[in-house]
Amino acid sequence: MKILPTMEGGLRIDPETEADWHILRAIILDANGHDTDLAARLGNMIENEAIADDWKEYIIPDLRESFSDDLHHVYASIETAAAFPVGDETAIWITRADSSKWYSALNQARLALEEIYQFGPEPESDPKNFSTLRKDALIRSRVYCTLQGLILDHAWSA
Repeated sequence: MKILPTMEGGLRIDPETEADWHILRAIILDANGHDTDLAARLGNMIENEAIADDWKEYIIPDLRESFSDDLHHVYASIETAAAFPVGDETAIWITRADSSKWYSALNQARLALEEIYQFGPEPESDPKNFSTLRKDALIRSRVYCTLQGLILDHAWSA
């Protein structure tokens, strides 16, 4: 997979193998791979009962919708590039305008993977000793983190 900054201030992703496409499509699967969605998990962290009730009533529905919209945007970008190549190119473009949606989707995926596999900042054990499933999840998490860094460096519009 090649990821390059664009002149306009964005990123161009060129998947080169089926494994690259798998990693990109896994963003959505990983983000949705937890039993409870991220909006609810964040709400569950609030211990003050009065605030927690307000959070559940007013914040979670909007947050859930925003997270879902971000995932749908990224899914559509990936699948559009795969389905409608321009010539031999299947580039995926991350513009400044949609950089926050990509960042959000990648963050949702990374948070879900971390909760499931508990990698931490540095895995305590050698990844060579991980199961194949855990090793693949760690690789995806690191790719997502790298892509988030590139978005911040080249595409972020706050």
